Amino acid sequence: MRIIQITPSAGDSFYCENCLRDAALAKAILKLGHEGLTIPLYLPLPGEQSGSTGISPIFFGGLNVYLQQKSAFFRRTPRWFDRLFDSPRLLRWIGRMAGMTSARDLGETTISMLRGEKGRQIKELHRLVDWLDTHENRPDIICLSNILLAGLARAIKQRLGVPVVCLLQDEDGFLDGLVSPYSQQAWQIISERADDIDAFIGVSKYYTETMQQRLRLGPDRTHVVYTGISLDGYESYGARPEVPTIGYLSRMCPDRGLDTLVEAFLKLKKNDKLREAKLRIAGGKRSDDEAFLNKIRQKLHSHGVIDDVEFLHDFDCEARIAFLRSLSVLSVPEKQPVAYGLYVLEALAAGVPVVEPASGVFPELLEMTGGGLLCEPNNVEVLADALGSLLLDPDKARRLGEQGRAAVSEKFNIEQTAEQMVRIYEQIAQKCKDHDA
Repeated sequence: MRIIQITPSAGDSFYCENCLRDAALAKAILKLGHEGLTIPLYLPLPGEQSGSTGISPIFFGGLNVYLQQKSAFFRRTPRWFDRLFDSPRLLRWIGRMAGMTSARDLGETTISMLRGEKGRQIKELHRLVDWLDTHENRPDIICLSNILLAGLARAIKQRLGVPVVCLLQDEDGFLDGLVSPYSQQAWQIISERADDIDAFIGVSKYYTETMQQRLRLGPDRTHVVYTGISLDGYESYGARPEVPTIGYLSRMCPDRGLDTLVEAFLKLKKNDKLREAKLRIAGGKRSDDEAFLNKIRQKLHSHGVIDDVEFLHDFDCEARIAFLRSLSVLSVPEKQPVAYGLYVLEALAAGVPVVEPASGVFPELLEMTGGGLLCEPNNVEVLADALGSLLLDPDKARRLGEQGRAAVSEKFNIEQTAEQMVRIYEQIAQKCKDHDA
């Protein structure tokens, strides 16, 4: 099959689970012998995500999307002019400033993008469809990375006549976070635009059921394919660190619960047996996270433990594996339920147990892997107790880590994910051919 995957890029300033998932999936599909092409939207793909063949030019460049949203003048400019604003260097800089976008601008642009051919970025949509509608680029099936791209489906199907599928992966948090009235409007438009999509593929049972309810999708239109990771680089399995070490791997922001983890760490440091404990934090940040991180550093300094905490800048694949091998346990105490948690799979692949909230996908994930502990969400005391139970019992932590490592290898490797995805693609493509016949 010739498979095109349309993937928004979040740039290279923080650990983006969706971006990493899409990149790993695209590479695995290529290895299966299919023709694969990734189309990045908004920003250039970071090096780790673009390290495979089959990457198209950027479409819907972030600056052009913004300018066309704000001014009718930019909706009429020629392509040679727009190309000036699609400079990769300029877009990378824009990506680091992403947090500077106002809540109103974000809401209005989201609505416009969801409206597709009726939105203000119609010039960009025409450019994408024209590019796809050529002999060398025409696909057998198109996969949208998330439901926020639903506005593209109708124009693509009308011109190309190919099936369009959509992945479901944590969009609800973004949509619910839009200010009123944009959140309600976005959900309404997505419910209507869902009819333009042939099938939806969720990253977990929890999230698939969540979106079935919110979008009123019938079970015949949804599938579940668990997120997979590449196990390359995880082959060697080293000893755990001598000093008890907690790790955090995600964007350094309040939503991911970094402040909750820091509070739990401060409580653990009061235990005489854990006075030497360390906290290592990785995953990058956006410009609007700086004020939050400054408060975190001030709190650590005021408690006299700033020297026991590291904020790491590198989080590419090699750096992440080295980081994970330095940990006794990993925890990203998300404040809201999440769809999958890629960092859990990466930690378990390295043999590191996890402590996560008993919400969202985590109960499902830890039941499947046996690789960690669940605790009450947003409860510092309970989180500290769970972390302490593993730091003070290395044998238990090692046992959970080994169970998790074996389960990830068996159930969550990216090759298995790619095979399941392609089977679904083939079924949908055949069903559409039969319908047209």
